[in-house]
Amino acid sequence: MKILLTHTPQSRAQYYGARSLNGLQAIAQVKLHELNDALDAAGLIEAADDVDIIVADRLTAGPGEIFPALPNLRAFVRCAVDIRNIDVDAASAAGVLVTRAGPGFVQSVAELALGFMVDLSRGVSRATADYHAARKPEIIMGRQLAGSRLGIIGYGSIGRYLADIAKVLGMEILVADPFATVSDTAIRHVPLDDLLACSDYVVCLAIANEQTENLIGQAALACMQRHAFFINLSRGNLVDEAALSAALRENRIAGAAMDVGRALDQMPTPELAKLPNVIATPHIGGLTPPAIESQSLETVRQVEAIVAGEVPAGAVNADSWKRWP
Repeated sequence: MKILLTHTPQSRAQYYGARSLNGLQAIAQVKLHELNDALDAAGLIEAADDVDIIVADRLTAGPGEIFPALPNLRAFVRCAVDIRNIDVDAASAAGVLVTRAGPGFVQSVAELALGFMVDLSRGVSRATADYHAARKPEIIMGRQLAGSRLGIIGYGSIGRYLADIAKVLGMEILVADPFATVSDTAIRHVPLDDLLACSDYVVCLAIANEQTENLIGQAALACMQRHAFFINLSRGNLVDEAALSAALRENRIAGAAMDVGRALDQMPTPELAKLPNVIATPHIGGLTPPAIESQSLETVRQVEAIVAGEVPAGAVNADSWKRWP
């Protein structure tokens, strides 16, 4: 059995790690991608010509043409939750199993949301940049989280964890999610427009799909209070960036923070990130050792199950898996 690990050397060091790599190597022969750029379709077909399983980073797509071109391929294992750039239908038609990792980054992303709220409220990044540039920082009245109102869009694993933290901090919590059940009586389950109109901080954690494309656009931003902050820790395609940029430039909202956007690798768009009332990080919400190891070790367990002829946890098309070991 042979495995292709598609992570570049830098990505492998950050997003896979020695423990997980050793785990793969204990199961089968591992072929490493040693170039600095992610594999495109042609490169992936060439690199995976003689492998049974692809363990792919989030930048390596699984377009439909690769599956019939790789007759030996048994499974495409994604070391991430997001599989939107994998053609699952084409994989299923070819009998190839597709898997995804679970959200091992819940605590990590929720903690970044908390950091964003503090930074936006107290001007930490702004004052630090001034000091670094030998400028005297402007002293501006801050805002405390206790007593403020937090609106969470999307009440999944991260949203629930963040809500628990916010409760401890003394925040009032609103949730907008038409598919969630909120049993906690301390949390108000409201329509999205109500959440936007009432919240001091709006944290976007909704799932990215066709229905949530540009969920936060001109109309949504018009609902927000002028003193409110918008934070995106989900995916860039949930936000109409032109509308957000206009709202920020015209001071119709107080500011924004983002770890994601529509740039390469789902990073913040530089044109938006450079605005003076924006703080941004380069898609590092889940980049902590516990979060990364959780997902990479999950792929090791998935590969182990596949080699044993078993359907692993995280499989998304098990009924179509025809290329058994």
